[in-house]
Amino acid sequence: MVSGHTQVIDSAPVKANASMDSLELKVPAQDLVSYLAEVRHISEKDKGIYRKVKQDKSEKSQRVISANPQELSAIKSRNKKWSKEQNHRPGANNKESKYTSNKTHYSPTDPDARISVKPGKARKLNYTSQLIVDSSHHVITDIQAYHACGKDSQHLQDITKRVKQRLWKEGFLWKNCLADTGYSSGENYVFLESENLVSYIPPHGTYKGCPEGFSYHKAQDHYKCSQGKIIPFKKVFLDHRTKTKKKEYRGSTKLCFDCPLKKDCLKTAKEKRITVTYYREEYERNNARVNSKRGTYMKKQRQSRVEPVFGVLTQYLGLRKINTKGLSQANKVMHMSAIAYNLKKYLKFINKTAKSNRKAIAAQFSLNISIMCFKIKTFKQLKSWCF
Repeated sequence: MVSGHTQVIDSAPVKANASMDSLELKVPAQDLVSYLAEVRHISEKDKGIYRKVKQDKSEKSQRVISANPQELSAIKSRNKKWSKEQNHRPGANNKESKYTSNKTHYSPTDPDARISVKPGKARKLNYTSQLIVDSSHHVITDIQAYHACGKDSQHLQDITKRVKQRLWKEGFLWKNCLADTGYSSGENYVFLESENLVSYIPPHGTYKGCPEGFSYHKAQDHYKCSQGKIIPFKKVFLDHRTKTKKKEYRGSTKLCFDCPLKKDCLKTAKEKRITVTYYREEYERNNARVNSKRGTYMKKQRQSRVEPVFGVLTQYLGLRKINTKGLSQANKVMHMSAIAYNLKKYLKFINKTAKSNRKAIAAQFSLNISIMCFKIKTFKQLKSWCF
């Protein structure tokens, strides 16, 4: 049932056993008790739908704001935009609703549940189910519950290590890793190559191999514009917003001083600055595989293997909602659902029809009919000769 050489990875949010009405605001660490009491009073007065929980299961670290001032400022501006665009959102009848974020809110009933949203759906408290399916007979080789606030690309390395070790113990050799765009990152491409795995993961939409109007020269490690000006490499830095390594190429102010495309190219800047991912070569190798003929075949394999499995788990095997609380309990629910799915697959696989000698009986019957016809024909000929 399991081939092992090709594994397909995908994820889906699963509803947690907690309500959005019970969310509470995170508070500064210096005055937790008094600030929390004040926030609850304001919440009850303004919102009117505050649901007081019987028991607060969260820890102190989960009730304290951990976001930096820049992130809080971005959430504040997003909240203003949310209130202005509330009329355009589906089912938005509450004009006093506010933008909720994991950086500013937590659930006291289930602290491990996280706020997440999919396009066209409402914001809910969810868990993320990471599912790995074998390409041969749709057998689930691994399933795990994670917090819903993280990206899929952040979990790929942990998933790969666990699945590869499990397959190796059973005598299987994993070669191909199939996943969607959510698992794309330079760090993951480097990791999969170090594990001798061939990745077929489409790049995310923000990736651009080369800026428009520029050409990259690998030997000299610099970019050249359409006017022949060279933009040299300057440094490697860590992008604090995306937490990824990047390379910076920057020209001087004198380089573009008399360029006819200066207004369109530089805009308000004084010098040309290009930032690209540090893992450009790994991206290009992966993209070449994805865009190849085999990559098209692998894409069809990914779409036809893992997505129907998620549909069966959510619709028929109890994974539409987690009825327990806590990450460890949610993990048990997902494992039991996957076990039930694999058992049904196994029972269908070993179910064989009973052996019968129907074909032998039919052949013998046909032979007997032929013999009888031959005897009748012979008897008629003898009768005509005698009489």
